[in-house]
Amino acid sequence: MNIDSIRNGIVIDHIRAGEGMKLYHFLNLDELDCSVAIIKNASSRLMGRKDIIKIDAELHVDLNALGYIDPDITINVIKNGIRVEKYHPEQPEVIRNVIRCRNPRCITSTEQELPHVFRLTDREKRVYRCIYCESKAE
Repeated sequence: MNIDSIRNGIVIDHIRAGEGMKLYHFLNLDELDCSVAIIKNASSRLMGRKDIIKIDAELHVDLNALGYIDPDITINVIKNGIRVEKYHPEQPEVIRNVIRCRNPRCITSTEQELPHVFRLTDREKRVYRCIYCESKAE
């Protein structure tokens, strides 16, 4: 398999095996007009198997929201073919419009213009709760 190197863009590495498409859809990568490579089930010394996403463009989105989906991923920022930044996104304290509240009695069910906001209530167990009704995110 041969995948070209990236000149300017982002490599999302250490994604749990099989979860790459979830990130692909979350980031709306199908709407980009650039090269995007999804490598599924790549061998990894640390993880056994992993997914990798290579995006040959600069994204203008908050990648820290990925910490909610998978806090173990690594984000590498590439400029002029050189990695200039590498970091692990932390679990955000608050997430907006990433997930939806499933509680039918929540105010977000009737007030459609309200944002879906969840607050991190237990970092160890990765529990987020709706700020309006306290329902646990699934």
